[in-house]
Amino acid sequence: MAWCAGLPGPRLRRRLSQVFASRELRANTKRARIVRCNLALAGISDPALERSTLEQTAHTLLESLRFWTRSRASNLAAITGVENIALLDEAKAKGGVLLVAPHYGNWELLVQWLATQGPFSLLYTRGASAALDTFLRLARERHDVSAVPADAHGMKPLLKALQRGELVGITPDQTPDGAGGLWSPFFAQPALTMTLIHRLAERSGAQLLLAAAERLPDGRFRIVLAPMPADMTSDTLQARIDTMNLAVEQFVRRDLSQYQWTYKRYKGHRPDGELINPYWPECY
Repeated sequence: MAWCAGLPGPRLRRRLSQVFASRELRANTKRARIVRCNLALAGISDPALERSTLEQTAHTLLESLRFWTRSRASNLAAITGVENIALLDEAKAKGGVLLVAPHYGNWELLVQWLATQGPFSLLYTRGASAALDTFLRLARERHDVSAVPADAHGMKPLLKALQRGELVGITPDQTPDGAGGLWSPFFAQPALTMTLIHRLAERSGAQLLLAAAERLPDGRFRIVLAPMPADMTSDTLQARIDTMNLAVEQFVRRDLSQYQWTYKRYKGHRPDGELINPYWPECY
């Protein structure tokens, strides 16, 4: 079924994405309401951006169904170039590399490209069901990706991979469970942010880079690599978290519509157990 869903070419995918976005806006679906709420929380009120974000979200899903079920060589043919490849070469020469990859563009294609650059491990959130989780693992691991679930045991294999001088990819905008996060501004709005990236970097000495597969107007992609600020490895943990969120924010401002605004990024529990949920009840 996923293979069949991946049949449409770039032009048809774009058209289908436009149709899906129009229907979501007309029906005022939960996804559309979450996008509107997130943009408002981030201080961005732009109906045109709401539409383009929903289009890009649908586009990402259709592309991912294709990338999960086609050969890696066929998928990588969609990449036209790499921006700042020298940064990755220099980082690999120093040891392990921790790729901070926000949900921007198509991260499934990015994952497959990173797996061509050396042994690669990916921290991922388990699927909502056992069947979906199995599908995601099979789809990713068939492309030489070691998929590590984001749970209490996830840090150990990632740390070992970095200590061996390998590549590890983590999306910094996953909301952490339990005590594994700190509140930090993201688009000037407090967001619960994982500390795992910083703990791994501190214990392994890994180099940090921002990375994404950015969608181009013609439907192809450019791999974008960017340096992390120098003070990501100094100062207090809170300061490092704040620096990372600011760097991610500046990175996704390249094209705001390609960021995953459909995720409830600003929801989470305070240290005292209080639930912060600006999405209730409009987005349920």
